[in-house]
Amino acid sequence: MTMSSSPATSDFDSPDAELVGRVTALVPLIREYAAQGSEARRVAPEVMKALEDADVFRLLVPKRYGGHEATLRTAVEAVTEVARGDGSTGWIAALMTVATGFAATASEQAQEEVFGSNPKAKVCGVFSLGSKSERVDGGYLVSGRWPYASGSFAADWASLGITIEGDDSPAMALIPAEAWTIEPTWFVAGMKGTGSDTIVVEDHFVPEHRVQRTKDMFEGNYLTPYTDERMASIAFNAVAAAILVAPQIGLGRHALEITRAKLPHKPVAYTSYQQARLSPTHQVGVANAATKLHLAELLLNRMCFDIDRAATERRQPDLETRGRIRNDTGVVAELITEAIHALLTANGAGSFAEVNVFNRIWRDSETAARHALVTPEIGKEAYGRLLLGNEEPTIGL
Repeated sequence: MTMSSSPATSDFDSPDAELVGRVTALVPLIREYAAQGSEARRVAPEVMKALEDADVFRLLVPKRYGGHEATLRTAVEAVTEVARGDGSTGWIAALMTVATGFAATASEQAQEEVFGSNPKAKVCGVFSLGSKSERVDGGYLVSGRWPYASGSFAADWASLGITIEGDDSPAMALIPAEAWTIEPTWFVAGMKGTGSDTIVVEDHFVPEHRVQRTKDMFEGNYLTPYTDERMASIAFNAVAAAILVAPQIGLGRHALEITRAKLPHKPVAYTSYQQARLSPTHQVGVANAATKLHLAELLLNRMCFDIDRAATERRQPDLETRGRIRNDTGVVAELITEAIHALLTANGAGSFAEVNVFNRIWRDSETAARHALVTPEIGKEAYGRLLLGNEEPTIGL
C-alpha cells in the first residue's frame, strides 16, 4: 500500500463551469416547486423537465450518445447545486445521474438497448437483491421487490440487484420500466419528494447481455468495449458512495444561505442583543458551522480528485485510497449534520415550524445521512483495517 501524492492541477481538478451554471440557474425554479414535490412524494414534473433540459442526467453519459462524459467533480458540483434548491431533487439528481452513467459500462448490446433509440434515457438503481433469479436459456427469469427505488417514477430503466445461481457474487440487471410496477411505500419524515417507492418485478426475462457481476464492477472490469471512455475505468463503489453526500453539501449551503440572509437582524430573546449579528454566541456558532461546511466540501473535492485522476489514467484507485474515500464519505455526512445542527441552534426553535424551509432541510439531511453507504462507523472500520495492515477488507470497496 502506498500513500498517493497530489499531482499538478489538471483538467479534472475543477468542475465544468458551464454545465454547473446551467443547474445554478434552475435553483429558483427548484425551490418554487420543492414543497409541492414533498407533498406529492415525487419531484414535480416541471422540475424534472428542467433538469432533463439542462442535461443533468446525462452528465456522465458518453459523448457517443450525446452525453457530456463529464468528470465526477462536475457531476458532484451540479448535484450539490440542485440540492441547494431542494434536498429531494438533489437526491434524485445524484442517484439517477450515476445510475444512468453506469448503464454505459454494460455490454455494447445493452447500452444500445438503453440509449440507442432514446439517448436521454434515465436509469434508477437499487443494490439490494430480488427474491428470484432463475437461470434459463439465454439469461435469467427475475422476480422480486426492490424498495428505496429513488426516481423510479421518472426512470426508463432500472439497474437492480439480482443473485446468480452458483455464483457467490450478486449482479446488476438492467430492466426496462415496462417490466415493473411501483408499489407506494415511501412514507417518511425526510427526503419525501424522492419517490423512493418499491419496484416490483414478476417473472421478467433478463438476457445475459444486460447483466454485470457486482464483483467485476467493483474491480472496474466492466463489459463495455469502449475502454477509452472515462466511465470504463471509474471506481464503481467509490462513485456510488461519494455522490450520496453531494446533496448533503447542497443542504448545508442552503442552510448557511438562509442564516446569513435572515439571522443578522433578528433579536436574541432574553438578552440585550437586538440583533443576532452583534452576539458573540451567534458569531461563533455560525463560524463553526461554516467551517464544517467548508471542510466537508474540501473532503468531497479530494474524493472526486482521486476518483477522476484514476479514471483519466485508466486505472482503479488503490485499495487504501478507496478505503479513505469510504471513510471520508461518512465524515462529510457527519460534518454537514453538525453544521446544520449549529445553524438550527443559532436560528432558534422557529426553525422547526412546518412552514420554515429550515425544517425540510433538517429532515432531508437527517434522512439522507442514514444511507447504508454513508454510515460513518462502517467507513472508519474499512479505512482503519487497511491502515493497520489488514489487506483483506470485510467491507466492499
